[in-house]
Amino acid sequence: MTGKSRGRIAAGIVALTVAVAACGYDNASGPGYGDSTTVAAVKSSPRVIAATGSLTAALKEFRHQLGDSVNKTAGEQATGRREINWDGVSGVLLNVDTFPGDFFNRVVPRGQIFTTDGSGFRVSDNALADLNPSYASEFAAFSPTKIFIAAGSRAMTVHFVVAGSLTPALVNGFGVVFTDVDVERGTTMSFFDAQGRLLQKVSAPTRSDAAGFSFVGVTFTAPIVATVRIVSGQARITGLNTDVSAGGSADLVAMDDFISGEPHPIQ
Repeated sequence: MTGKSRGRIAAGIVALTVAVAACGYDNASGPGYGDSTTVAAVKSSPRVIAATGSLTAALKEFRHQLGDSVNKTAGEQATGRREINWDGVSGVLLNVDTFPGDFFNRVVPRGQIFTTDGSGFRVSDNALADLNPSYASEFAAFSPTKIFIAAGSRAMTVHFVVAGSLTPALVNGFGVVFTDVDVERGTTMSFFDAQGRLLQKVSAPTRSDAAGFSFVGVTFTAPIVATVRIVSGQARITGLNTDVSAGGSADLVAMDDFISGEPHPIQ
């Protein structure tokens, strides 16, 4: 994690970030950057759900596997899941690269803290068109009207904590709705346990229609996931580059809904 991104996260998170830094989650030589698909020798029984085009059936099944109730309050809940769709973000936090990495734990208790080796995070309500007008035709919002990116990087890490606290936690699964995946195996998610072992690495399917939405998620038979490393596309979204579908040299990918299991404290 860079000094810039650490500076945007509340000082109370230091204990958490020190703990996970030892696992190399935000180091370019650590797990999640390479092509390794080794699965840790644990009884985790991963199940991958992926879809493009209509995501309705896949999301219904994925949510059911995580837990049918949507939890929105602070503190550990016995069952259920947590969801982020960005649409509650407003005002000065929109369309800037300074969206707080702990917002969906400290302000809205979803039990997720984000770090990146880039410059920060950005929630957009204009399909990133303020960065580059051509993006308006590239990035649609699945849950209208906002989308999300890591600023200055195509990679980020989701750290799970008991919602509203700094207690490291585990979840039984995590999935993301991506927008405008054009290149096969260009957008990936790597799942790690509390010891930093790679549990599963998956790729988002390429878009199949004009809407441009793709989903991939993994569930496990028990809470075992401590962090997830997300790599969105082949290049950073900076406003200076063009998506491959518009004649550019690299696939640019943004994100929408994050869906996870309920975070339970690491025992």
